[in-house]
Amino acid sequence: MDLVLPRECGGCGAASVAWCARCADALAQPPRAVRPAVTVGVPCFALGSYAGPHRAAVVAAKERGRRDLAAPLGRALAGAIASLRDSGDLDPPELNPLVLVPAPSRRRAARRRGGDPVVRLCLAAASAFRASAASVSEVVSVARVLTVDGGVRDSVGLSAAQRAENLAGRIGVRGARVPPGPVVLVDDVLTTGTTAAESVAALRRAGVAVDAVVVIGAVR
Repeated sequence: MDLVLPRECGGCGAASVAWCARCADALAQPPRAVRPAVTVGVPCFALGSYAGPHRAAVVAAKERGRRDLAAPLGRALAGAIASLRDSGDLDPPELNPLVLVPAPSRRRAARRRGGDPVVRLCLAAASAFRASAASVSEVVSVARVLTVDGGVRDSVGLSAAQRAENLAGRIGVRGARVPPGPVVLVDDVLTTGTTAAESVAALRRAGVAVDAVVVIGAVR
């Protein structure tokens, strides 16, 4: 099978494995606080820098059709959030179930990629929590409520100022209700912080307070 459809690690390219132990260890490190160029308004955390296996896995999941990477990335995200709970950066599960809100993607990009990779990431993280939950209060839900205006351009190559202009006022919230509980905005990459800031602002206008932003990789 490897001769016909060779498998390789989505993080480092190692042969005959979809996700190797070394890359799993790299993403299992405690999340670090990051400060993007744009003020987001809530604490931001990254599983690591947007380099090495963090970058390779995100690119493979988004641009190379590696849907299978949602599971290991979801487990890594769940581990990072559990670490934030243990450190007191997020409320413990005994208070309220956690809510993951995927950062919005352009519909055209999602169609081209066969679905939204950030939504898949959140669903995989919620599944990882369910598998290890000791009680119903620890179960995590995913609220797909953020939308982005169809006129938004691809942000690749845009400066911080251009990104801000591109997204200003163009992220909204659907009518679906966000369950009560600590709310974490999830994205794959934190570059300037513009998407996170606009998403947090849109949720705040809808009466939803975001507790933290967590991403797979941060550019800064």
